[in-house]
Amino acid sequence: MAGSIVNITVHGIGPVVRELDPGEDHVWVEVEQFERMLDAAVGRGDVRITFDDGNASDVEIALPRLLERGLTAEFFVCAGLLGEPGRVDADGVRELTAAGMRIGSHGWSHRDWRLLSPEDVEREMIEAGRVLAGLVGHPVSRVAVPFGSYDRHVLRRMRDAKITRAYTSDGGRARPGTWLQTRTSIGPDLDQDWLDRVLNGTPSVYGRARGSAARAFKRLRG
Repeated sequence: MAGSIVNITVHGIGPVVRELDPGEDHVWVEVEQFERMLDAAVGRGDVRITFDDGNASDVEIALPRLLERGLTAEFFVCAGLLGEPGRVDADGVRELTAAGMRIGSHGWSHRDWRLLSPEDVEREMIEAGRVLAGLVGHPVSRVAVPFGSYDRHVLRRMRDAKITRAYTSDGGRARPGTWLQTRTSIGPDLDQDWLDRVLNGTPSVYGRARGSAARAFKRLRG
C-alpha cells in the first residue's frame, strides 16, 4: 500500500528475568531474532520500531543494538512499574532519552483500559504521562494501548486525556499521520518468512477488508 508504514512491536528479548504474565511468552524473542528484525529494518523508511512494557532488555539488549545500526525507536513504559525486577527504572528511561529514543506511556500498571473506573482512567492515561514527562523533561502524550484492548469508550477517554497518538496491536500496515496506529508484534515465530510477509508482503483485498472490519468493531463496541 503506497505511502503506508509498518509499526513493529517488541516486548521482551533474550533471557527471561522476571515472572511473565499469561501470554507474554508468545511475544518474547531470542536476541538473534531481534537482531534479524533490526537488520531488516535498516534503511527502511517505512518501518518503525516500538517497544512495550518497559522490560529491562529495552536498555540492556535493545538500546546498544539500535545504536549500532543507527536506528531509533519509541519505548512505551508502564510508569507504575518502573524499577520493579526485570523492568526499566527511571535511570533507564533517562538513558533511552539521552540516546535519542522517544518515550511514550503504556499506562500505569499494564491494565486493560476497557475495565477502568474513572479514578483508574486518571492514573492510567494522565498521571502515567506526567510521571514520564518528569523524567524526560518534556510532555509525554503518545500511548500504546495495553493488550491492544480498546472500544469507543477508551477512544473517547484517550481523546479527552489529550493523547496525541495511540498505538494498538491490530496488525497490518498503517498510514503515517493517523491518530490511531496499528502495529504488529514480533514473537518466537520470527524468521525470514515472517519478515518477508510482514515487511514486504502486499495484503489481499480480503485481508485488508477483514482488518478494517475488526478495527471498526473495536471502535464501535462498548
